[in-house]
Amino acid sequence: MITNQPDLLAPAGPTRKVFYALWPGAAERAALAALQAAVTGRLMPPAKLHLTLAFLGHVPATDIPALLDIRDQLRVSPIRLVVDCFGYFSRPRIAWAGMAHVPEELVALHGDLVRCLAAAGFSAATHGAFRPHVTLAREANEAPTGAPAAPVIWDVRTAVLVESLPDGRYLPIER
Repeated sequence: MITNQPDLLAPAGPTRKVFYALWPGAAERAALAALQAAVTGRLMPPAKLHLTLAFLGHVPATDIPALLDIRDQLRVSPIRLVVDCFGYFSRPRIAWAGMAHVPEELVALHGDLVRCLAAAGFSAATHGAFRPHVTLAREANEAPTGAPAAPVIWDVRTAVLVESLPDGRYLPIER
């Protein structure tokens, strides 16, 4: 069978820039994109909206199968995310959407992933405590005021391994 889809397990070079994320479905993605109406700055393309669980950065391409094994071993119990607030990281100037109350299951999933990565010899880049959010815009000057008109309800059942491609796209890696 001929496809235009690249072989995502084939080494594209000596390293690949990857991260683990919660990846929204079409309905959740559209609802998250609608939240961008309240923000200023360089809006994230809707296709790139996600919630990062662990950023690994550049890893040897030969490590991708092991990272997929870790993803496949994660036990993701159903998690209901209620994206109901806005926030702002001033240092990188990022406007984001998040949860006023982060589900314990999400915190546990993040902890399990970090422990699995460490046990396999990988180090996830962290910038302090886990602060789950969806980046809405970069180069923003402030957080949106108030709360979203309606919360985004996002039922999560899986985590994905995503590659940040040189052309700027984010693409989940599948076997």
